[in-house]
Amino acid sequence: MTFACKNYVLEEDRCKRLRCECIPGRPGCVLEGRMALSEALEERIRKLEEERKARRVGKE
Repeated sequence: MTFACKNYVLEEDRCKRLRCECIPGRPGCVLEGRMALSEALEERIRKLEEERKARRVGKE
């Protein structure tokens, strides 16, 4: 995958803007809407969102 982003930290494979794992094109990403996501990336984003929601419910 090739892309350029000023928020990408290569050494950590993280996004400085979103403070999480870098997945180009995810909601909140500066590349959102500028590129088409593969089914694999869409699935990865869906799983991460489900995990995030599960953690929130566990804290309540």
